[in-house]
Amino acid sequence: MGNTCAPTQYASKGGNHSWQSTVNIVHLDGKLQQLKESIKAWKVLSENPNCYICCSESMYVGSPMPPLAPSEELQLGLIYFLVPIPKSRIPLSLQDLGALAIKANAALAAAATPNNNYPILKPSSQKKFRTHPTFSNVSMGYSH
Repeated sequence: MGNTCAPTQYASKGGNHSWQSTVNIVHLDGKLQQLKESIKAWKVLSENPNCYICCSESMYVGSPMPPLAPSEELQLGLIYFLVPIPKSRIPLSLQDLGALAIKANAALAAAATPNNNYPILKPSSQKKFRTHPTFSNVSMGYSH
């Protein structure tokens, strides 16, 4: 998925921070959690016990979404997804990848709206945004 789901046009206006200078975690409900500093995956997982974390850079259609090790450090400028543990062995479909890209794009866009004047927060405090739910069973309109 890479950074293609979050163009640089969503950089914060009027500030020197953007989504690229934060750790970006998209929650199951579409909320975006942005952290100013790197953080260990286990800290996020401790608040989300039925999930695992997957980096957008390691998502490929036809392959399961690989979980990060709890000891792994979440990096600034990357987008991570919380994924329900039961989905850990299910191959990612094109529709699911598209739905995740839309969810991340909407969350990042909401975080960068001109009316949003909240500062980028440190790991001890969190900034969350809600996006519209996405559906993975929607036809993409492709014919085979």
